[in-house]
Amino acid sequence: MEALLIMVVAFAGYLLMYQFYGKYIGNKIFKLSRTATVPAVELEDGIDYVPTKKEVIFGHHFASIAGTGPIVGPAVAIIWGWVPAMIWIFFGSIFMGAVHDFGSLIISMRNQGKSIADYTAKYVNNRTRFLFFLIVFLELWIVVAIFGLVIAVVFHMYPQSVFPVWCEIPIAVYLGYLVYNKGKSIMTWSIIAVIIMYITVAMGAYMPINMPAVAGIPATGVWTIILLIYAFIASVLPVTALLQPRDFINSHELVIAMALLVLGVFASAFGGHLHLVAPAVQMNPAKAPPMWPFLFITIACGSISGFHSLVSSGTSSKQVRSENDSLFVGYGSMLMEGSLATLVVVAVSAGIGMGYTTKAGVTLTGVAAWTSHYASWASAAGLGSKLAAFVNGSANMIETLGIPLNITLVIMGVFVASFAGTTLDTATRIQRYIVAEIFGHLKMDFLTGKYVATFIAVGTALILAFATGAGGKGALMLWPLFGAVNQTLAALALIIITVYLKSKGGIKWVISGIPSVFMSCMTIWALIENQTKFIGHHNMMLEVINGVILIIAIWIAIEGFLKFFTIKVDEPEGVKSPV
Repeated sequence: MEALLIMVVAFAGYLLMYQFYGKYIGNKIFKLSRTATVPAVELEDGIDYVPTKKEVIFGHHFASIAGTGPIVGPAVAIIWGWVPAMIWIFFGSIFMGAVHDFGSLIISMRNQGKSIADYTAKYVNNRTRFLFFLIVFLELWIVVAIFGLVIAVVFHMYPQSVFPVWCEIPIAVYLGYLVYNKGKSIMTWSIIAVIIMYITVAMGAYMPINMPAVAGIPATGVWTIILLIYAFIASVLPVTALLQPRDFINSHELVIAMALLVLGVFASAFGGHLHLVAPAVQMNPAKAPPMWPFLFITIACGSISGFHSLVSSGTSSKQVRSENDSLFVGYGSMLMEGSLATLVVVAVSAGIGMGYTTKAGVTLTGVAAWTSHYASWASAAGLGSKLAAFVNGSANMIETLGIPLNITLVIMGVFVASFAGTTLDTATRIQRYIVAEIFGHLKMDFLTGKYVATFIAVGTALILAFATGAGGKGALMLWPLFGAVNQTLAALALIIITVYLKSKGGIKWVISGIPSVFMSCMTIWALIENQTKFIGHHNMMLEVINGVILIIAIWIAIEGFLKFFTIKVDEPEGVKSPV
């Protein structure tokens, strides 16, 4: 019953905090205006700038920021215990992550939908903008390359998910055609689309697809190439052709998956099968880095993630049709992600104890199941291990509802792969924006076109993916940097939000200022710890890149600090000119 109590208390807390803290920030701190002109309306072009209903853009935004992030982070961090994991997820998502996401979104909306890297020049200076671009490009470079591999790994682990995941694309394209070309109801037809989607899930359970090696390239490499080609196509299409309808289907898929998990928790708990088997606190797990600061780096998307600021100021700010909708999209989706991360904690701290099959084929239950999977940091940290802990723990709980285990595994496999796919093509589209902005500032307009910029985004990711061989696993070289880079970006975004709020007068800046100081300390601390480790391992490449990131993080923090104390207060924002 402890696991059930964790879920219920957390969910109730998220609902209350959205109603009180979230709306307070929207109405009193950012002073949202229903009549302010937003980029989606001002710059509407039918491709990137498209005014969209908040329910639809919520689906896109959530699917983009979620991906596998709120899954893999908690699935590893549980090694330090479920108590610190839940404390960070709950309070981090409410007071840091949601403020970060919403702040990045609304500031971008008040700056013609420009990326956070671009509008940094306005609120700090041009030097900071250039440094911010470097951090953002590096983060997206890794994300685009690694998420092709993530989906390839999911397809290898759960070949039954391949058929339904690819079927979702034509289903989404036809949904977009019906809604935007024929004027059909998106709610009605998206529900029909989801029903068809789950029919393909049932079919997939009985027709697994295993990718063979092609021309000496192993399956993971083949899938990575296919997925990056898909990302190129998806990111140059109008958002109404694939991105919006596919992500709206994914939002329904999320609701169904979370509903199954919630019902599974209730059924398992009241059936006497669900018990917490993870330790409450484990300060020194075998071969793991110290909980401080790495808990706050390992759990990112479920609490606060710099990648979210790129989605907020990249694709979402160009589609939100009213400032009032931004609270639901920006703040609300982060709390939804905190809810998903909470369910992940329940799955990997309790659900896994209902049954776990080791590599040797031995099925364990209870504490023995958890201990076997989390015997050491190395055993829990692999990508496949992270995903397996969540999928198997979730499947155990959902199976108590009477759904066959083989179907349940496909449902969760498709859920993970679909959201990873959303992150992949959204990150590619955002990288295209970043490349165009960089070359635009360098007066190299011939490199800012949609197709050229996307080719650069995908091409650089392809080079990284295959830098170590045909398996497409090259991004794993830089993966040890990703957590610190991602959270460094979150800290820097919070600094920009704080400077923005300081310019409006009063003490509004406190709501982002305190989180920015905390995240700056945690990420710089983690970067220093990583630098020490890389030097000890004589890893020159990681030493150099991590060192550069550390210098940039400190530099921007100092620039932001100096700007904070010298900034002049703006005139009050008006409805016609919201800045």
